[in-house]
Amino acid sequence: MAESEADRVAALQAEVEQLKEAMASHAVVDQAIGMIVALARVTPDLGWEVLKEVSQHTNIKLRHIAELILIWGRRGEIPADIRAELEDALDRYGPTQVPGAEEE
Repeated sequence: MAESEADRVAALQAEVEQLKEAMASHAVVDQAIGMIVALARVTPDLGWEVLKEVSQHTNIKLRHIAELILIWGRRGEIPADIRAELEDALDRYGPTQVPGAEEE
């Protein structure tokens, strides 16, 4: 059974929207990795690992973690549980603490 032209157009429009979302998500993740690289003085590959670990240990989608890190960069605010996981991951991968974290 052949697909109607209207069905094909709708499917292509949905695909375009998915691609736009993927591109936006990729940009957010790349920017968050850039912040981690700059702050923790790690390589981009290690920045990716830090981001993945924070996502996995908090059970929060990676893109959302990346968004929270970007918000933190703009406002200086990050939820305490995310900060703790970020510090733990950086302890494993990087030489520095999260700026603004209390010294122990």
